[in-house]
Amino acid sequence: MALEQTFSIVKPDATRRNLTGKINAKLEEAGLRIVAQKRILMTRAQAENFYGVHRERPFFNDLVDFMISGPVVVQVLEGDNAVARNREVMGATNPANAAPGTIRKEFAESIEANSVHGSDSLENAKVEIAYFFSGCEIVG
Repeated sequence: MALEQTFSIVKPDATRRNLTGKINAKLEEAGLRIVAQKRILMTRAQAENFYGVHRERPFFNDLVDFMISGPVVVQVLEGDNAVARNREVMGATNPANAAPGTIRKEFAESIEANSVHGSDSLENAKVEIAYFFSGCEIVG
């Protein structure tokens, strides 16, 4: 197993319902350590840049509007195979397809308001972590 870091966002639908602690507990129960965390209100520019890969997709503007609609909690998670482990505990993007016990199955309101974001690869995790955190903010 390889010790990795990955990036996670607790989205506005979950922070609005005060689910950050429950989501963090699920992450920790899955063997992930939260080594950096902060609650922010993302600006439109931050959201547009962060989700820039989706700019040409029809859902882009709705995604940006949703992500700036309330506070989010950005996190760096660490653990053995952290990227895959986080994706497993998050569950499928569409909560209807998510496995029982996953974050999205338990907490998501819809495919868009699905409570969490997680990096899809180690390479993207590094980029996403650097987008929101400086090295001195990550405390292993």
